[in-house]
Amino acid sequence: MRHPLVMGNWKLNGSKHMVNELIAGLRHELSDVDGCDVAIAPPFIYLDQAKQAISDSHIALGAQNVDINLSGAFTGETSANMLKDIGAKYVIIGHSERRTYHKESDELIAEKFAVLKEAGLIPVLCIGETEAENAAGQTQAVCARQLDAVLKTMGAPALKGSVIAYEPVWAIGTGKSATPAQAQAVHKFIRDHIAKHDADVAAKIIIQYGGSVNDSNAAELFSQPDIDGALVGGASLKADAFAIIVKAAAKAKKAK
Repeated sequence: MRHPLVMGNWKLNGSKHMVNELIAGLRHELSDVDGCDVAIAPPFIYLDQAKQAISDSHIALGAQNVDINLSGAFTGETSANMLKDIGAKYVIIGHSERRTYHKESDELIAEKFAVLKEAGLIPVLCIGETEAENAAGQTQAVCARQLDAVLKTMGAPALKGSVIAYEPVWAIGTGKSATPAQAQAVHKFIRDHIAKHDADVAAKIIIQYGGSVNDSNAAELFSQPDIDGALVGGASLKADAFAIIVKAAAKAKKAK
């Protein structure tokens, strides 16, 4: 049985005060939750503070990006070894905002995936189609292409212990969300696509849903057989809303 993961992507939000206040709220709200792994990904500048604030809790630390280089003259970048050194466990790569605003290619994201695996960190590989691609019926082709960048360079075994986050770009921060049936269909396609290479890896890999997940739609999404938690944006900035999502994932696991 796969263990769901709910991860909060704080994006470009936060302050020293907010980090302490939000994590204190999460610790209170999630103190008795069992059956769902929880992680937060604050901005880089607050990672160390967040790590200290979550100490002795069940909340794991994540980061929002990584560079492909381990050291050297790469101003402004952060390496996998640095993230590991500071206590990160998960690292988000391939988020649509990185693909769009920073022109990150499938090939670059596959390189980041390899660097994270080598460092012993867990990649959270984001994949998903734009609204135009969805309208053109290209959802499966886009997801397959983005997965194949890793599968064809590293093989399916590299996905073992990793996380996939299906995030339809048209649903991120828009208030729109795929219906549970729509999301399940894509999650099943992703799992089946990986299974063509390695059925065991496909059966065990965590596939999160992301895209306007909130406290009102989480339970129905998590009831789907191939949805293993969520990568949460806006709702992760409110302890009560995020806690409801985590609790919904934990409850759904017990029901599956």
